[in-house]
Amino acid sequence: MSNIYIAGIAMTVFGRHVERSLDDLAGEALQGALKDAGCSVSDLGAAFYAGMTNGPLQGQISIPGQVVLSKIGISGIPIYNVENACASGSTAFNLAVQTLKAGTTDVALAIGAEKMNIPDKMKAFALFEAGWDVSTAEQNYQTLVKMGEGIEPPPGSQSDKPFSKFMEIYAALCRFHMKTYGTTQRQIAAVCAKNHTHSVHNPFSQFRKPFTIDEVLAAPPITYPITLPMCAPLSDGSAAAILCTEEGLKRIGAEKSRCIKVAASVIRSFTHRGLDQPELNIGRLAANQAYEIAGLGPKDMHVAEVHDASAMGEIIQAENLGLVELGMGGPAAERGEFTLGGRMPINTSGGLESKGHPLGATGLGQLYELVSQLRGEAGPRQVVGARHAIQENGGGLQGIEEAALAITILSK
Repeated sequence: MSNIYIAGIAMTVFGRHVERSLDDLAGEALQGALKDAGCSVSDLGAAFYAGMTNGPLQGQISIPGQVVLSKIGISGIPIYNVENACASGSTAFNLAVQTLKAGTTDVALAIGAEKMNIPDKMKAFALFEAGWDVSTAEQNYQTLVKMGEGIEPPPGSQSDKPFSKFMEIYAALCRFHMKTYGTTQRQIAAVCAKNHTHSVHNPFSQFRKPFTIDEVLAAPPITYPITLPMCAPLSDGSAAAILCTEEGLKRIGAEKSRCIKVAASVIRSFTHRGLDQPELNIGRLAANQAYEIAGLGPKDMHVAEVHDASAMGEIIQAENLGLVELGMGGPAAERGEFTLGGRMPINTSGGLESKGHPLGATGLGQLYELVSQLRGEAGPRQVVGARHAIQENGGGLQGIEEAALAITILSK
């Protein structure tokens, strides 16, 4: 079976693009990816479009991919619309990989684009609260927040401004980890401070202001132990990747030395595990599957991008990926092991909390960072000698974990 490669990849700056249209953002990412691959729209055999905001925020409930892509020069080829909550972009990428492996085409596009910044901010927040079984929303909420019982929030540690219910769930996950493994708020803040510092060197990042740990702890609270800088913002942006078989690379004349091999691409869905079964966590199962496919292990990874919609996500996923032992993510973060120059750099891009989180574009934005690292093109945030990289991107909630989760391993 032919190997699959990323021949071209690009992203826009993630942030508030109030004056720009969705197709304008998507067009920028597409043209960047085409230029990077050295090909044209006519070379594409299939396209996978990831987006969540088209329907609820822009009113384009149906055929969003066909509408957006037709405005930026793509028509005639199969176009598939992909929605898998925050894992939509990574799912589009996975489907592009599968269609190439099936031999349907030799060049495929995965693209994600979102416009989340609208005047009615609560309407945008509601997108997150649709990422579970809405018919049992209150039951879901009560089940998940119970995970945080046993740790009493200090006075004044909850915002008096509206925020997404999902932040309360992230806080419950934090408290569960704190009471189970001894993780501290300062360790969570260390992740946040590190990611905001990484983002200073990322020209595509929404926020580029460094924070110290103490500044993170002193920032406005959301709900204990989460403070404002620990949370991903509402973001607009787009990212795109052009994938090829070896035959496709030859056809478009891509520069092989800059093409990055997709060593593994895995999507898994939640299971009905219990809180006392962390070894069955969807992230752990998906990571182990990806390592087996790639013929690699956690110790072979040189850099990682993980889903940190709140800073606690990085600690949990570092453990699930086997980059540290269960319960050791917090101490490792505080020691600087996940920092650029440390033992295992994570979220050199700044992560979702700094780089931004435009839902359907998020996973592809993570992959842009990892491709840049493996090509040696990450500038001041370069991980020296990086040859293997891993990405984790989750979406939605079912039971006590992500409804969908993607793991991608890339190799130089």
